[in-house]
Amino acid sequence: MNATLTAIPSAIPDPAQRRPKGALAGIAERLAGLLPAPGWVRVEWQQASLGRGSETSAAEAAGDGGQRYVWTGPEGAALAVTAQASAGADPAALERWHAGARALLEQAVQLELSGIRIESLLRSELLRQALYEIADLAGSSLELPVMLRRVHAIVGELMYAENFYIVLYDDRRQTMRFLYFVDQLDPYVNDPDQDIPLTDDGVSLTVHLLRTGETLRGPSAELRELHGIPRSEASGPDSADWLGVPMSRDERVAGALVVQNYRQANVYTEDDRILLAYVAQHVLTALERRGARKRLEVRVAERTAELQRANEDLQAEVFERKRVQEIQRALFRIAELSMTSESLGHFYAEIHDTVSELLYARNFYIAMLSEDSSMLEFPYSVDERDIDRKPRKPAGGLTEYVLQTGKPLLADRERIAALQAEGKVRSYGSMAHCWLGVPLLRDDKVVGVIAVQSYSPDVQFNVRDQDLLTFVSFHIGSSLARKQAQDRLVQAHASLEQRVSERTRELAEANAELVEQIGERMRVERKLIHQTLHDTLTGLPNRVQLLERLARAIATAEHDPHACFAVLFMDLDRFKLVNDSVGHAVGDELLVEAGRRIVGSVRGDDLVARLGGDEFAILAEGLDGPGMAEELGCRVLAALSSPVWVAGRELFPSASVGIAMWHSRYRSGEEMLRDADAAMYRAKGDGRDRCAMFDEEMHKEAMRSLDMEMDLRRAIQAERFVPYYQPIVRMDTGEPVGQEALLRWRHEQHGLLVPGEFLDVGEESGLIEQIDWLMYARVIADVATHPGLGYVAMNVSPRHFRSPDFAGRLLALMEDAGVSPARLRVEITEVALLDDAPRTLESLALLRRHGVLAQLDDFGTGYSALSYLHRFPIASLKVDRSFVAGLDGENSAESVAVIRAIVALATSLGIELIAEGVETRHQRDRLVELGCTYAQGFLYSPPVPLPAG
Repeated sequence: MNATLTAIPSAIPDPAQRRPKGALAGIAERLAGLLPAPGWVRVEWQQASLGRGSETSAAEAAGDGGQRYVWTGPEGAALAVTAQASAGADPAALERWHAGARALLEQAVQLELSGIRIESLLRSELLRQALYEIADLAGSSLELPVMLRRVHAIVGELMYAENFYIVLYDDRRQTMRFLYFVDQLDPYVNDPDQDIPLTDDGVSLTVHLLRTGETLRGPSAELRELHGIPRSEASGPDSADWLGVPMSRDERVAGALVVQNYRQANVYTEDDRILLAYVAQHVLTALERRGARKRLEVRVAERTAELQRANEDLQAEVFERKRVQEIQRALFRIAELSMTSESLGHFYAEIHDTVSELLYARNFYIAMLSEDSSMLEFPYSVDERDIDRKPRKPAGGLTEYVLQTGKPLLADRERIAALQAEGKVRSYGSMAHCWLGVPLLRDDKVVGVIAVQSYSPDVQFNVRDQDLLTFVSFHIGSSLARKQAQDRLVQAHASLEQRVSERTRELAEANAELVEQIGERMRVERKLIHQTLHDTLTGLPNRVQLLERLARAIATAEHDPHACFAVLFMDLDRFKLVNDSVGHAVGDELLVEAGRRIVGSVRGDDLVARLGGDEFAILAEGLDGPGMAEELGCRVLAALSSPVWVAGRELFPSASVGIAMWHSRYRSGEEMLRDADAAMYRAKGDGRDRCAMFDEEMHKEAMRSLDMEMDLRRAIQAERFVPYYQPIVRMDTGEPVGQEALLRWRHEQHGLLVPGEFLDVGEESGLIEQIDWLMYARVIADVATHPGLGYVAMNVSPRHFRSPDFAGRLLALMEDAGVSPARLRVEITEVALLDDAPRTLESLALLRRHGVLAQLDDFGTGYSALSYLHRFPIASLKVDRSFVAGLDGENSAESVAVIRAIVALATSLGIELIAEGVETRHQRDRLVELGCTYAQGFLYSPPVPLPAG
């Protein structure tokens, strides 16, 4: 309490000091209220997170005075309390007050620090989630406008982004496109496909950002004045704070992202700039992936054209089946209407709706002959042109023609004109482009007509529509008769009491028919419900029923801590081969047999479901533990492994099974199916025909891959990839003739990493191409500054040869650096040659014409086909290190034979031969004896960086 504290002056703090808030707000008043005698209190504090602040009670006396206590509080906080009590206060009471004041102030500081930490953690979590969502969007298949709106929403959660736009830039054509534009004040409406040419007269902040690639932040008026940009109405209103970052790729500006605030200055911070720059790179990645996806879609479309043609017949059959189902539903509906319609008018309207589900019926009417056949009445009519159809005496219209002939009539304008010319019909009302009418029968007698017509040449009825409407009309006629009978029964019952018994009998007959129809409907409904919950091919429960059972099991397990159940997810190994080789019919039979075997191998209460294709799932409840689930999976695999005869062929099915055990973290059946599916893929990766249990390591592995991808992106931006060089020497003299450039990553936490530790993540994420181009630029720069290196061989991934501009881009790098193409070689594998042979041959030939030679790496481990050595311009073969290592082993004779054959092949074709992985003198001597000229390996030098300077 008597310690001194120079960090807190006793003077009254200036207004710039931090105002108290939270637990510190009102602390001086509270302490003043606890003084044993009237007086005043001043409280002061200073700490890294709290800042510097003070508070004084309202009763402070003017001027200095009071006793001041200074000490160090929680987490190094410098604290001070100055108190002045009125004369006559008890000193012992003041001492007790000082101890209590110290404890109360320290408690308030601790609470305030805890609040600050919680706020910081919440902000960090929000930022992490936003970055994850942005990274996920960059790799998604969403349409571009949808993805950009979601990016806008995510940015808006982290910073003020009510005014936000994305612009693309073509530095070669000097044009820009506003891909996305949302602004509160600027009425400009962007066209994402419109290229806007850039001129010297139309310079704006956006144009300056695109041309210079310089991030801009601050009030727009100050930024224009700083960069000499004149004010232009076309640039939109000035903003109080403006932030724009470039989208760059390979040191070229490809566009920009801009946010602005019209009301408040100094809104955007350095953290906002870094975040927006990160978003910009992800948006650019998404655009590039979208272009690649379009090219892939073209290739997929070409390859699927054959399947589409094969599916045409199946589609036709499916369409026909759906058509039959629609007709059946319509007939059930018509039969039901005859019993449930409130009136004939309602019955006719429902008939119209039912017919509209089967064919074009925008213009529809029902014509009926009166009881004495003297008048043609229209009890129901809906028409675009003839709104009101009046009753008329039967004449020579199209409707009368159908009544007279008792046959359907399908007529277009030419047919109608021909019938008029023959004097068989005359036209009433508006002329239709196509007219279709069918007779309504009652007891084999024509009593009316159902007609539909079209006034547009785009809608034409056909014979199929005629047959359909004719078929439906029979059921409409009988249902209409039943409806009219019901109406007559009601009328007769109201007016003729004496005929109750007769009408009752008729009603009983009608009720019997209704009961029969209801029974039929219930049977159909039960059938439809069964089809909804079961697979049509195997008869097993489907995904819907499985998820319902899983939901019930999870709901029960949430209240039962001893519950134990599992989901087993499996699919048949190499099932696609069966379909492609012996046909889908055989594949279907195999699926049925597989389902039967799975059901036969599980317990009676277990649920076996087919999820689609060759995927099955088992819900096993009441388990003792994971061992019981694995035993069940092995039992299923054993049942499936027995040979099966299908369509005269003996097949040997197998499956891979993934198991997910119940855990309280699951909230839905979909989550358990997802994890079981992941475990199934682990089983496939381990060799198929086996079980794999989902564990947390699988989830952690996915998170590690995601973290590695994020590290790779940051490393690309920071250019942390460097080349290491391993010399290629003449074995007879030991003098180096060239170097091989090998990729290394200087990781911030893990130190120097070799490609095997991150290459798979780079390949999956598509980042390897960016990494490679960074490497190529570094290697070419090293070659330009170190003339003594000899030639340098660079490894080229097969994916580069899929790009038509690879060779041109590489040659341009060399030309810009002033490096002779003869000093560089590209090193490729056999896979690269055969992945896209025509395009690879074109790229290698272009490089060869300019002097860049090609080396074939790992020769002897791939296809080793002689044909590509003749077709492709290969200058050097590299004998794989496995054969060189074999020279020291027990099976050295095999390695000698292979190397001798490769030497003979290279000699006959005039190709250089380089032995990789030479580590011992014995290997070197044997290679020299076999005729190998060049070598590289640890015997001569490990890969090392170039010396500084």
